[in-house]
Amino acid sequence: MTTKLEEIKPSLARLKADEKAELAHYLIHALDDGEDADVEAAWESEIQRRTAEIEKGDIKGINAENVFNELRSKYS
Repeated sequence: MTTKLEEIKPSLARLKADEKAELAHYLIHALDDGEDADVEAAWESEIQRRTAEIEKGDIKGINAENVFNELRSKYS
């Protein structure tokens, strides 16, 4: 590792958990080379498909509270 990184590690270790999470988020996104047009197009298509299913009544949504309660009971 670089000397500069070794110098700042003690400061980073003193960060609060939420600050470390914010830093991690920043660093991960800093590694990203940008948007992948194919992936973005695929997500847009999927969003449109799902929205159309909901609007036509083909799919019925599930109340978020019920979903979270089910997950809590399954994983607690």
